[in-house]
Amino acid sequence: MLLKHVCNNSDLPMEARNADPSSTFLSSVLSVLDALSPVKDSLSRVPLEDLNKMENKTWNCSNLSTMIKLMQNSSEAYSCYMQAVVAPLSWETLYTQSERHMDSDDYDALLWAAKPVLQDMSSTRMNLPIKVEGQNVKKMMMMLQEVYNPMSEAKMTQVIKWAKEQITQNYFNCTMGPSSDSTSMLMERCKPSLKWLNTEALTMMGPYLSHLAPDDVDCSPKEKLCTFFSSAQFKSALSVATKMNPSLAMKFLQRFQECFSGNMEFAEHVDKLGTLACYYYSAPDLTANLSMILLSELNKCDDYNPRIKMLKMRLVRSVTANFTAALSELGSSIVLLSLKELSAIPSNDLKKVLKNLGPTVPWTQCQLHTLVKKELGDKKCKEMAGEEVMALQSIAGGLPRCVLKNVKAQQILNDTEALKNISKKMMKGQLKAMLQGLLKDVGPSELVQKLQGALLCSISLNNLDKANITSLNQVENKTWSLPQAAYLAKKMYDLKQLQYRKLRSVLQGITCKMIDKAADTDVQDMAQAMTEFPQWLSKVQAGCAAQKLFATLEKVRTGYFKTITGAEMDKIATLLLVHLPPSSVKDLPDSACPVFLYKMEVANLSSLPLLSPSLPALTQRALLCLANGTGLSGLTTEDVSRLGQLLCELQPSQLRLMAPGVLNFSLRTMASCQHIPQRHRADLIQLVNQTFGDPSNWSAETMEALGPLLLLDPAATSALPNKPWMKDVLYFLRSRLPQASDALKRKLFELTTTSNAARKKRTATSQVNNAKQPNVELIEELGMNNVYWTPAQLDQMSAKTFLATVEILGAVTDYNADQLAILHKKATESLGPVSQMTDDSVVVQMGCITRGFSNAELEKLPFSLDTLEAIAHCGWNESQMGSVWKGVAKYNNLTAQQLGATDMVALNQFICGLNASEIRQLNLNAFKDAVGSMDGVQCAFTVTQQLKSLAVSAFGKPSTWTEAQVSDMGNIIAGLNATELASLDPSVFSFLRASCIPLIPPGNLAALSVTQLEALGPDNTAMVTNEQRAALRDKQLAALERAETGSRGQTQSPVQSGAPSLSVEGISAFMKPLLFLLMGFLLL
Repeated sequence: MLLKHVCNNSDLPMEARNADPSSTFLSSVLSVLDALSPVKDSLSRVPLEDLNKMENKTWNCSNLSTMIKLMQNSSEAYSCYMQAVVAPLSWETLYTQSERHMDSDDYDALLWAAKPVLQDMSSTRMNLPIKVEGQNVKKMMMMLQEVYNPMSEAKMTQVIKWAKEQITQNYFNCTMGPSSDSTSMLMERCKPSLKWLNTEALTMMGPYLSHLAPDDVDCSPKEKLCTFFSSAQFKSALSVATKMNPSLAMKFLQRFQECFSGNMEFAEHVDKLGTLACYYYSAPDLTANLSMILLSELNKCDDYNPRIKMLKMRLVRSVTANFTAALSELGSSIVLLSLKELSAIPSNDLKKVLKNLGPTVPWTQCQLHTLVKKELGDKKCKEMAGEEVMALQSIAGGLPRCVLKNVKAQQILNDTEALKNISKKMMKGQLKAMLQGLLKDVGPSELVQKLQGALLCSISLNNLDKANITSLNQVENKTWSLPQAAYLAKKMYDLKQLQYRKLRSVLQGITCKMIDKAADTDVQDMAQAMTEFPQWLSKVQAGCAAQKLFATLEKVRTGYFKTITGAEMDKIATLLLVHLPPSSVKDLPDSACPVFLYKMEVANLSSLPLLSPSLPALTQRALLCLANGTGLSGLTTEDVSRLGQLLCELQPSQLRLMAPGVLNFSLRTMASCQHIPQRHRADLIQLVNQTFGDPSNWSAETMEALGPLLLLDPAATSALPNKPWMKDVLYFLRSRLPQASDALKRKLFELTTTSNAARKKRTATSQVNNAKQPNVELIEELGMNNVYWTPAQLDQMSAKTFLATVEILGAVTDYNADQLAILHKKATESLGPVSQMTDDSVVVQMGCITRGFSNAELEKLPFSLDTLEAIAHCGWNESQMGSVWKGVAKYNNLTAQQLGATDMVALNQFICGLNASEIRQLNLNAFKDAVGSMDGVQCAFTVTQQLKSLAVSAFGKPSTWTEAQVSDMGNIIAGLNATELASLDPSVFSFLRASCIPLIPPGNLAALSVTQLEALGPDNTAMVTNEQRAALRDKQLAALERAETGSRGQTQSPVQSGAPSLSVEGISAFMKPLLFLLMGFLLL
């Protein structure tokens, strides 16, 4: 029998070998299944400690590969379950067993079976074999190349370190490992000058080349490196590796350029550059053919560095020398053509190009306006067939609302994917217009059934209510907005169809009331759903769900967490476990440490409130588990890795207790933290300086590694030296930061505008004069950072430069009054007085510069309703918005009474310009349809009060407003008076828009009860201003603190999940019957 054959020649004891093999094997596998979590964690979470206990039961079977081959020949649906068990067993076999006892086929089979586990295994569990012989190194590296993309930075670093050691040991008979390592002690140390990165090593590294240190590249002999560059393997390797640090990329480029006699000879090989093209800023002037090749490589780059765009623009000019022939080849780079060049494209050629571009081309507003005008001609509102509209999906973001209103539903509604694509770049007013047109021909029910994406999310609650939704099947597998989800969640709750696992995006509408009322038997199902779809949860919801789960567990056994076992903890979703109250965290038994540490290593803590008391408690408990009585000085780098995101919570005083090497590793790892507590930052930066020296002396490589920590300090950022590589590294770091500080933007402005005149031995005076004048190239490179020009510098700009860059300058939203005054002057000098500005394209070009015009001038500017959304967030004051509204009304021949839903949405922020009388004249039904798409509007309090009165007329008394309605009304809620605000149900407060909170007058916020304030949740509470806090009583402040820290149990959290085929969610339930069937089959 097969099972007997698999284990017959194993190292099992004789009594076990003579025992019933089905019993032996089955019990072994079932013990693995029992170790698996029933929730959806990654496959790699099979505890290796438990696998070690099974060493003599399963993977020492010399013919384990026979079972793997059986899997290879099985159906995918069946083998995926087998992989969930066999993958970790195979990896442990490769790690623990000597490959000398395996033939080549067995080794290949184990590699194939083990591969899935590496995709999700944490770096501390990815124990690579200590010694791999000869050809097996190549096989192992080939397998590791196949799992490159899902790998974390830490795992990639681990692979590179391992590969270097295996290559030097096998091919050079020396070691790079530490002298304390037992293997290294038996082998001679490699010389620093060793050229280990030969052709074989380069090929084995594959995409991992993109994570080498720059010094490693110097360990490659010139002739070998040049041969590799010319080979197909190099391009293949870098096509997978899409990211590379600037210092490494520049090192590769430098070494590869040495292979050729000059820049032009090297430039003839741009087709081989791959991701290195993203750093080839010094490319010489190329032929049109070479420019096109390089351009196609650059289109794969992330445009985080404006120098990439500058290079693209240069290449486009070269390509378009033969204009007509090049158009079809430009692809998305067509956006780099000037307005004049776009206007010159023949209509038929333009139609062909636009049809093939797709919906995600990043056109500017001016380009859209120009292209649409060219397509529509003089008939701005001409009727277009559905097929014509679909052909223009790449410029759909510029189509007038009047065109979209007239599209026939029967012509486009059945093409759901095209509809989804065409709506991707549309503004809110356009979406509302298109919906209005579709609703002429079909009802809301059919729209709900067929629409996806942005169009679906634009359906108003009013129309959603008319859609006759009676089943969860009608709404699952769709992406809903928060107000829609809140409406649907309540609907499903009332219909008793709240099946959590099917809710998906509707999960975001679940209230704490619903969670609290869930039956104990449904809690695990709810937790599982939240683990599968964490992106839809708020911090409030996750906290409430955790609180419900913990209460349910306490019913199972009093003091549940004091006596919790590892297996019991394993069943709790990590997403919810991190909300464990500090007292419960402190009481966790030491026996649960292995599972607790695993969960902390993979936990995503971004959903916990920043001030959650659970964070320091979890951190302290993890440290106690790791230190095991030895103190922080005894921690290793592996221990630190097991802290996961909790490392970001460590105090600098704790870090100082670590051994030097561990401290160095910890600080480098912390550079990847998404958040460092504010109270730790000053001391942390001081510790960084003490550990790594003065940042002015750092190399580019050190800056790349530690820069994110240094950039937490504005003073340190401003003091960074002007080194040749600094600008590129700072742009690279900015792309990794959740938000760029003002100090970083200013530094980039300074580095960009400081010329290289000093290196040409010019005087300091000439350097300043030459560097600090706005010219076309500088303005194009600076983009939004043009905000840092002084008024005097802007005044030096020529009219020619202004005309060439007016749209770029107009995209900047936060100019001050003095800057606007200069830009206004430049605009009237270059474009003529307001009386000559009769076409709305002028307003589109000027963008936010129009904010510098006087109120009288604003009333005369040609503001089209279709262009207002693009300038709505330029920072308009109350009187300016009134003037813009008057200009809009005049240019579009409108009155307040005539405004429909699409008009109100298109007005956007400028609806704040209507006076009280005009607001009262607004159509109530149109307002009900529009309000959900007006969520970002922020008006003066008096105007917000008027809009609130309209909302009360439309939706009834505030005391009756639901979570969906409160979310839908956005900032209008701030217009409620104290009595109305206090009448809102507590459950709606977590659904308030965060932007609404600081707009509420302090006296009105002070009218809220303790319960209402607690219900705000962490994100909303963080928006409460100091002035608002000053108006609160002590009990209210205490309630606010509980909300801010999530003490009521309010939170969300994305949790890492494995590939669906490897999910162990419910694995015991599914696997055990399958295995019994398998055993029966094998024993036949």
